[in-house]
Amino acid sequence: MIEIKIPSPGESISEVEIASWFVADGDIVEKDQEIAEVESDKATLTLIAEEGGKVQIAAQEGDTVAVGSVACSIDTSFAGKAPASKVTPAAAKEEKPVKATEKTAVKEAPASSDNFKDVKISPVAKNLMTENNLSVDDVIAGLQRLSKKDVQAVVDQKKSAPVLPTQSKEISREVKRAKMSNLRKKLAARLVSVKNETAMLTTFNEVDMTAVMELRKKYQKKFVETHDIKLGFMSFFTKAASEALKLHPSVNSMIDGNEIVTPEYADIAIAVQTPKGLMVPVIRNTESLGLADIEKSLMNLANKARTGKISLDEMTGGTFTITNGGVFGSLMSTPIINPPQSGILGMHNIVQRPIAVNGKVEIRPMMYIALSYDHRVIDGKDSVGFLVKIKEMLENPQKMLFGGKDPDSLLLEI
Repeated sequence: MIEIKIPSPGESISEVEIASWFVADGDIVEKDQEIAEVESDKATLTLIAEEGGKVQIAAQEGDTVAVGSVACSIDTSFAGKAPASKVTPAAAKEEKPVKATEKTAVKEAPASSDNFKDVKISPVAKNLMTENNLSVDDVIAGLQRLSKKDVQAVVDQKKSAPVLPTQSKEISREVKRAKMSNLRKKLAARLVSVKNETAMLTTFNEVDMTAVMELRKKYQKKFVETHDIKLGFMSFFTKAASEALKLHPSVNSMIDGNEIVTPEYADIAIAVQTPKGLMVPVIRNTESLGLADIEKSLMNLANKARTGKISLDEMTGGTFTITNGGVFGSLMSTPIINPPQSGILGMHNIVQRPIAVNGKVEIRPMMYIALSYDHRVIDGKDSVGFLVKIKEMLENPQKMLFGGKDPDSLLLEI
């Protein structure tokens, strides 16, 4: 008998919540199989079976348990026997076996073709039923499991059915309640503290995205062939922010007691929406990375965050944050600072708008950008100047190669 204990998500964390079990009490598991998910106020961790055998669960879903306590035991004498199917929480909810009593009830129901007259049968299936002397009732009564695909097919069929004008709508007054996760409680507390403990202001600007979009369109195929990853917008913004932070280092600063700390590197955190809530993984030393390296790092961290595999170290230590509300259709917003940082850049939706270009009105793909900043650390001049530099480098991407400066000016030494 071996014990599976709760691991530590970080030094300051003493307890976690059992988010979900992937197996049931008494199931047979294999070695290295994922058996449960635990959640703290900072990260989500997966419990792995160290050996194969029969599981004896000690802590139930929703229980808050101490780090180092026993989550379950595994009786290794059952190793090698028929294992339980490996499922994720989503899959466990999607598929539900039909109970024996339910199957019996279906079997004993009077067989009548009218019961399933709307069921569509393919020619191949019909021939197979004829060969084996099976009716539609026999096939449906013999199903062992209802899958998500089966249920979704019925849902889609009902959605596509025409609704008659005379049909009355059902009115519901039901209220759903769900326990707030430790992660969301921690996030809520941090957001409130930011509003109360910082002098937060937001400045705005707009960017003509024509140059970036044409660059992506022209080189996307070659970029994918060379780097095996697509070129997105986030890498341009991350690179531009890295260069702008060099010119306006106060935006990269933070308060530590009575001191202002200004790192000489840019560890940029990227906000990622996950099923567990908002997470902010960090890309280290972005000032030394190219667009391809940024895209690869971002994809790797985002996948880890969405699947609950990201570590605490990968979400701490950022010096500046970028968030993209545009992917959800946001036209303009005031992003909130990610403490202890002093600045956050907000991207928004790209919209075709008429603007003045060289004295003429043209339709261009425009994006509003926002910088929320702590006015205790960052002066108005730096906040506005930082955002202007972002705008200049996105409208002239070649400037990113020259530290945000104009190539002609560097050439002429002016």
